[in-house]
Amino acid sequence: MTYDELYANIQAYTENTFPETYLADGSAVSTKTQIDTFIKQAEQRIFNTVQFPSLRKNVTGTTTLNNKYLSCPSDFLSVYSMAVIDAAGVYEYLLNKDVNFIRQAYPQPTDTAMPKYYALFGPTTTNDATPVITDELSFILGPTPDAAYSVELHYYYYPESITTAADGRTWLGDNFDSVLLYGSLVEAYTFMKGEQDMVALYNQKYMEALAMASRLGDGLERSDAYRSGQSRVAPLPQNNGVK
Repeated sequence: MTYDELYANIQAYTENTFPETYLADGSAVSTKTQIDTFIKQAEQRIFNTVQFPSLRKNVTGTTTLNNKYLSCPSDFLSVYSMAVIDAAGVYEYLLNKDVNFIRQAYPQPTDTAMPKYYALFGPTTTNDATPVITDELSFILGPTPDAAYSVELHYYYYPESITTAADGRTWLGDNFDSVLLYGSLVEAYTFMKGEQDMVALYNQKYMEALAMASRLGDGLERSDAYRSGQSRVAPLPQNNGVK
């Protein structure tokens, strides 16, 4: 389902064109802004419920000698895996720990070696004379890197919304449009303060579509027939004429 199709379906299902509205300060909220908000709210709910592989991203970076901090990507949500790569190209996957563990295990900045652990430290600060706290997070490594190591980070992020995709298409819209449509309708009817039976109906349809999406993202995409065996359904019991 493309963005234009989703946009039209939301208006058709709700029988509402969501005409331009005005806020208390006199500013206008366009039809597109309203419908895009429903869609983006639905996408966020879906992405935080089902861990599709399309929500994972890979980047590489480099540690700094004698600096135990490493900045997170600007679109970072959470870690899938982090590895340090030595000069021979060997991957060493780091273990996630609390900041207090790293502080206690390596209390001195001079405790240097190839990192073994990482933790989410907190917001990044600038190097200005008066440091400014930014919106981005940072990692703390333990021990402090003794060289400039390559780092490969797999992490979760929000993929581009279908509302801003140049071609009006996304993986979710192409492969699981039902969960996107019904999730958007739930948000739209909530905005409309619609009848409770209709809100309940669309929420039920959304949960049914979400269950199918979860079967894919959290089930089928994490297994194969060789490792897990084929999926089986127990046969129905036979009566064999016995009453």
